Amino acid sequence: MDDKWQKSFPVSWDQFHRDARALAWRLSGTGPYSAVVAITRGGLVPAAIVARELGIRVIETVCVASYDYDRQGHLQVLKSVGSSVVGAAGGEGVLIVDDLVDTGATAKTVREMLPKAHFATVYAKPAGRPMVDTFVTEVSQDTWIYLPWDMGLQFSPPIRDGAKV
Repeated sequence: MDDKWQKSFPVSWDQFHRDARALAWRLSGTGPYSAVVAITRGGLVPAAIVARELGIRVIETVCVASYDYDRQGHLQVLKSVGSSVVGAAGGEGVLIVDDLVDTGATAKTVREMLPKAHFATVYAKPAGRPMVDTFVTEVSQDTWIYLPWDMGLQFSPPIRDGAKV
């Protein structure tokens, strides 16, 4: 892992579900939305939860690769948003959902595709936060968020025994 990640923030499935529902609650006063666009892969789970909570049936994906496990690399659009969702209105009435915004590079790319869409993430870091309209939790830039689909169950030694927080 890069030396720039000084802190870790492990998130369980239960916590992620609660945080994604909190995002939906915050979004419930905005909209209305005709479609959700999930940024894959991380945005798939929160997009499904938000779409369920808000009663949105049209779900699209945009596939952007920017991470290789723990290192942010070259940004590559693997699949763009379908034209039926983009429409002539530049994404107006569309909700973009991702798990987190880090540097804002992915968000900037997707915003260019859907400039009038509402962008929401569960977690936000300071460098990327200006790119999103709604988020639930902000963490420091030097924190690595361990999302539940990236972890397995294992013993964690106590801090007093030298475990990193």
